[in-house]
Amino acid sequence: MILWTSADAASATGGTSQGTWTATGVSIDTRTIEPGDLFVALAAARDGHEFVAQAFQKGASAALVNHVPDGMDAAKCLVVDDVLAALERLGTAARTRTQAKVIAITGSVGKTTVKDMLKQALSGQGKIHAAVASYNNHWGVPLTLSRMPVDTDYAVIEIGMSAPGEIAPLSRMARPHVAMITTIAPAHLEAFGRIEGIAEEKASIFEGLEPDGVAIVPMDVETAPILARAAVAHAAEVVTFGEAEGADLRLTDVMLSDDSTVMRIATDEGGRLAKLSVSGRHYAVNAVGVLCAVAASGADTTQAAMALSHWQPVEGRGQRERIQLSRTDDIAIELIDDAFNANPTSLAAGLEVLAAITPERGGRRIAVLGDMLELGDDGAKMHADIASLPAMEAVDIVHTCGPLMVHLDAALPGAKRGEHTETAQDLCRAVPRTLRPGDVVLVKGSKGSRVSLVVDALRKLGQSLERAGQGNR
Repeated sequence: MILWTSADAASATGGTSQGTWTATGVSIDTRTIEPGDLFVALAAARDGHEFVAQAFQKGASAALVNHVPDGMDAAKCLVVDDVLAALERLGTAARTRTQAKVIAITGSVGKTTVKDMLKQALSGQGKIHAAVASYNNHWGVPLTLSRMPVDTDYAVIEIGMSAPGEIAPLSRMARPHVAMITTIAPAHLEAFGRIEGIAEEKASIFEGLEPDGVAIVPMDVETAPILARAAVAHAAEVVTFGEAEGADLRLTDVMLSDDSTVMRIATDEGGRLAKLSVSGRHYAVNAVGVLCAVAASGADTTQAAMALSHWQPVEGRGQRERIQLSRTDDIAIELIDDAFNANPTSLAAGLEVLAAITPERGGRRIAVLGDMLELGDDGAKMHADIASLPAMEAVDIVHTCGPLMVHLDAALPGAKRGEHTETAQDLCRAVPRTLRPGDVVLVKGSKGSRVSLVVDALRKLGQSLERAGQGNR
């Protein structure tokens, strides 16, 4: 399906193209580019113009550039004054030409999870468009918009930030019909200094709402009044959700098992039950917010709830997997890969999931934790306070790495203290040799802590077994 013609792209960006071409996609990365894509030569760690030749070799139909690189076919180059600004204009044009219902999501925790939940919930109710990854920044949002087909029915746009003033412009570009805040938590405190500042920035997502737009606000946070004031100022309708009294869609009961969550939700029309095929109270709260967004977008909530029961977390965000330690299936460990991001709120949720799982064969509940970054001056205390979380009672051993997690290690009772290392790389060597069959292992930390290396090390335990089996054939 043609996404952009050379004439449409030139008109949208204000650029010039000497040739005629069509693009079936838009890409900024030659590692994942597909034949027929328009390659956007952004300048990041390296200048994207250095990769135009490689993009053409891999089948790109054209390139969005600010000059024709040496040796390249000018007929396949869309030349603009500024590549990022042109990508933004391309995204704006894609948003203008579609009749899709646009749902925008932000929040300190759960943006990508809610985006993926919404994709699942709306499946079967129309053509869905959303970012394939966590593309939520100043280039991720216009890229997601520029990839949106004209005939999209529902678009789910994730919007993030790392500094003040970033969300509102992206929301105005997306022009959502529905804007949702998942929650407010102490993330990026170094940039904002106080959690109220984070709430104000997140609430600026409502500034981009369409005139008849709906704002969806979480009630379970202390900063809910800040969010509500901004919602009232910019939205035609405000809907609240959460476990707090007075929420329009209220989570009244959560029942966790090893591999499922059953929730009871109260609405103005009465109560309903819903189920997720994954364990976690935070997933239940997210699901309630998702159902609010589904209703606000005009889709069927009963059908959405049924579809949502099949949702599963993706890699790095709570995905669970079994790793066999021998050719006998009952000798294995269970890994919970939640290593993409962390702050005190999401770590507490992850530990609650770990606590709800019953290990097999007398196994243990083990947490492998890397530093939570960008917490500001109170970072050391926030790490130490993890030791007093109720879910920590059920955790048998806690392995930690990093200069901040040393404060949690020091706060733990001796029986729970595992290995502490300076780096995740060191923990890769320490953790595997401490495991035994039946253990359930949660790995969580900020991306910058590189604790995902431990996930890779644990997966290699099973891969080594598989390779050994292949060698014996």
